[in-house]
Amino acid sequence: MTSLISLQGVSRRYGEGASELMALNQISLEIQEGEFIAIMGASGSGKSTAMNILGCLDTPTAGAYLFKGVHVEALSRDQRARIRRRYLGFVFQGFNLLARTSAQENVELPLLYRGDSQAGRKKAAREALAAVGLAGWEHHTPSQLSGGQQQRVAIARAIVTEPAVVLADEPTGNLDTQRSHEIMSLLVGLNRDHGITVLMVTHEPDMAAYAHRMVHFKDGKVLKDAANPNPSSSPPLQSDLTPETV
Repeated sequence: MTSLISLQGVSRRYGEGASELMALNQISLEIQEGEFIAIMGASGSGKSTAMNILGCLDTPTAGAYLFKGVHVEALSRDQRARIRRRYLGFVFQGFNLLARTSAQENVELPLLYRGDSQAGRKKAAREALAAVGLAGWEHHTPSQLSGGQQQRVAIARAIVTEPAVVLADEPTGNLDTQRSHEIMSLLVGLNRDHGITVLMVTHEPDMAAYAHRMVHFKDGKVLKDAANPNPSSSPPLQSDLTPETV
């Protein structure tokens, strides 16, 4: 079976001579469609560099990156951008929402960049917000939302394009324990019910425990790649959230 994503002997080097840094050193990784993978490691381990390459935000110095059988490392900047727009959704620790823009408009942004019609954007954004439990919150700005709600908006923005892969970089890093588990419940549901492949960077073992597989990085290499035989079960996702409960 052909992997959805294949990294083959990928290295990423920054700088030259005495200032050279080998951020990734000949890593190989196979990711199948529908997997939920937690990527772990200390600061400087290479996990963020790997995620940048997987997200088509950076390219390897050496080795091959295949996405759906296509050699991404050989593509132009514009071709990589098209892969991001069509197949990838991104969730960040800091939410990265536009402060003076409504939840609806924030979620519409990827569709605006893609050139979708106004009616199509509005419909898709409403559906994405409903999918993350925020129906009725479309016109609230980030300042009117809690941290948990803001991350839900960010996840809605990531899935509004119906991506094959969601790349989540420390998605619970700015949340308390309860909201963190709610966000993990949401990611588990998207993976289980919609077949979205989830690649999540985290330093929190209790968040990584939701994943089906854990990949540990150290010194630019894959130190350990192992299945998680007993992923944490997710609590029911609340859909009737209020400012008092989130």
